[in-house]
Amino acid sequence: MKNLEHIGIAVKSIEASIPLFSKLFNTEPYKEEFVAGEKVRTLFFNCGNVKIELLESTTEDGAIAKFIEKRGEGIHHLAFEVEDINQEMQRMKEEGFTLLNEQPKEGADHKLICFLHPKTTGGTLIELCQENKKGS
Repeated sequence: MKNLEHIGIAVKSIEASIPLFSKLFNTEPYKEEFVAGEKVRTLFFNCGNVKIELLESTTEDGAIAKFIEKRGEGIHHLAFEVEDINQEMQRMKEEGFTLLNEQPKEGADHKLICFLHPKTTGGTLIELCQENKKGS
């Protein structure tokens, strides 16, 4: 893994969250995106060496909606940049981690992504992400 790429924060409403996070980070968001496959709307803040991604569910049965229902709003995942997502996914499987998807999927911000199950990562959802050169 190269570095912490972003921190995902689950929110009920991106609109309601913008004033809070804009004040907190002393900056405005720079990008909004919908990821249909994940049933999520995202909004990004650039905070120096790491990005903050706000996540709002676009459906009542989406993963973010379920997360908020169980745990409330807050940190959803930590995303780490990798050089080769397929190689890193294989390494994680060999190390005993459970992957939530067997193939990389398209995520927000021109990334290929894979999540590791929190039951195998000490309770924290971990995302592996690699720049999607085809999607750029």
